[in-house]
Amino acid sequence: MSSLPTLLRAAGVTAALVLLTACRIESAAPSAGPAQAREGAPSGDVWVYTSMYRHVLDALEPLLKARLPGVQVRWYQAGSEKVASRLEAERAAGAVRADLLATSDPFLYERLAREGALLRYASPHVLRVPRALVDLDARYAALRLSTMVLVHRKGGPPPPASFAELAQGPWTGRVAIGDPLTSGTAFTWAVFCDAKHGESFFPGLRQRGAIVAGGNAAVLQKVESGEADAGVLLLENALAAQARGSPLEVVWPTDGAVVIPGPAALFATTPNPVAAKAVVDVLLSPEGQRIIVEQGDMHAVDPRLGGPRGAAGVSELLERARPWTPELLERGLTQGGAVKERFRRAFSQ
Repeated sequence: MSSLPTLLRAAGVTAALVLLTACRIESAAPSAGPAQAREGAPSGDVWVYTSMYRHVLDALEPLLKARLPGVQVRWYQAGSEKVASRLEAERAAGAVRADLLATSDPFLYERLAREGALLRYASPHVLRVPRALVDLDARYAALRLSTMVLVHRKGGPPPPASFAELAQGPWTGRVAIGDPLTSGTAFTWAVFCDAKHGESFFPGLRQRGAIVAGGNAAVLQKVESGEADAGVLLLENALAAQARGSPLEVVWPTDGAVVIPGPAALFATTPNPVAAKAVVDVLLSPEGQRIIVEQGDMHAVDPRLGGPRGAAGVSELLERARPWTPELLERGLTQGGAVKERFRRAFSQ
């Protein structure tokens, strides 16, 4: 069974496996260009359930209207956890409205793929995406990348150098972290740290006075206000804060940043697959990817583009990140509840 974490080990596989990977993706990709050229001009409504920021969606809309004049893209925009809750309620009722899913919850995509809920489709643009970010069976592919890093204020105490130092090591101080019980990106970070540093990590955070802030916006506020000396934060939030003059500095953790792919996937139940595929094509096009970088401060999956605010692109980002593994995927899928319970116990004492 193919999975995103399996693919994220791609740097260490043999040339033969790389070739096999390319062949499998190409077998799912259309041979006559984008979906609209192959299946007729797309039209009608496409519902996209997404956690992308509203201002990014606003920037994408003119491109979508220009490329797909007959398509009306409708958004349901909320945090990844809220999107997942709405989706689960609709699936339970047997009435999924979404045609396309675009959130930052890799565990959800793999679960949906295993349940047969996703439509197999590989956009032509996915052929240039690093194989580390593509499901070999074309059930989903990364659209954007968010990255958990460390942040601190300029002029404040020396910051921690790693995530491990938040619970043990030479660094001491107040650190703001997201709540994995309510934040999808914080949960992914918690799964990584729980696997890497063991069950003592969460109690160590508590003993060192970590502040559970809720979501990324709350973490940012606590670090900027001085209530926290450092924070675990999405790079995109830190870069946006710096652009508006915040005295915030980014620290790339020595034990590896946590890159969180935000895939795109089509639902097998979509009544409008032609238009839904066409929307995916636009989002993965060079123009769509550039908007994600320039407006969203996220990394594109197109290796021809640089990173946000002049940072390096996706290839270097993956080198600085902790690799996904099949074990991490299974931990998030099958032991996610246990990870959340260990966190809850640590911070309720």
